[in-house]
Amino acid sequence: MHRHRSAPDNTQELLLTLGHLVDQALENMRLQRARAELGLALQRHLLPAGLPEFPGLRIGARYSPSQDGLAVGGDFYDAFTMRDGVAGIAIGDVQGHGVEAAAFMGEARASLRALASVEVDPGRVLARANDLLISLGGDLFTTCCLVSFAPENGELAVARAGHVPLVWGTDDGDSGVSLDAGGVPLGILRGQRYPVTRRRLLQPGYLVMLTDGVVEGPAYPIDEGLAAVSELVGAARGADPGELAGRVIEVADRTGHEDDAAVLVVRYDGAPGRAGGDGA
Repeated sequence: MHRHRSAPDNTQELLLTLGHLVDQALENMRLQRARAELGLALQRHLLPAGLPEFPGLRIGARYSPSQDGLAVGGDFYDAFTMRDGVAGIAIGDVQGHGVEAAAFMGEARASLRALASVEVDPGRVLARANDLLISLGGDLFTTCCLVSFAPENGELAVARAGHVPLVWGTDDGDSGVSLDAGGVPLGILRGQRYPVTRRRLLQPGYLVMLTDGVVEGPAYPIDEGLAAVSELVGAARGADPGELAGRVIEVADRTGHEDDAAVLVVRYDGAPGRAGGDGA
C-alpha cells in the first residue's frame, strides 16, 4: 500500500516544484522586460526629438534599436549651435548595454552640448568632454565623432574619438571614406588630445556619420560596410537627407549585427552665390 501512495505524492511534489520554477521564470521575464522597456524609454527620451536647421544645411537621422530587446545600447546623435554660431554635429556609441549605457549616453550628449557652447574647436571639445566624463566616475566609455561646420563658407572640422570614419559624397557621383586621424574613446584616459582634420566643401554634397552597428558585424567586415555606404552616398545625387539616411541604415541588415544602429546624414546645399568646385 505504501508504494501505491508514494506515486501521487511524488507527482504532486514535482508539480509544485515545477510550478514554483515557472513562477520564478515568469517573474524574471517580467523584470527583464521592465528593465528593457525602461532602457528604451530612457534612450528615446535622451535622443533629440528634432534636429535644428542651419543655413545651407539639412540634416536627417535614422535610429534602429538592438535586435535583442534586452540589449538596450547607447548609440546617440545630436546637432546644436556651437560658439560663434557654428553648426555642431555629433554621433557616438557607448560601450555596453542596458540602463547604465543609456544613462551614460545622456551624460556624454549633455557634456558635448555644454562644452560646444563655449568652444568651437571639435578636438578641444572632445578633450574636455573626455576629462569631464572620467570625473563623473563609472567604468563605461563612448566613441564619438564631432564635426563643426560653417555653412557660409563650407569650412569643416572633424575630430574622432575611436569612432567609425565619415563617409562623404558629392552630387557629381564622387564619394569616399574619410580615414582621418583620431584619438581614444571618451572616458578611458585623462589628458587626451584629439587631432582635427580641416576641409572646405566647395560644392553640394553629403557627410554621413554612423555607428558601427550599421557597417560591421559577424557577417560583414567594416571595410565592406563602409564601401556599401559610400556607394549609396555617391548615387544619392541630391536626395533628401532623411531618405538617404533610411537607405544607409538598411546596410545594417546585411551585417548580422545585433547592436543598435544610428545614421546621421548632413546635406550641404552649397554656400550662397558659390559655384561648384572640389568635393570633400
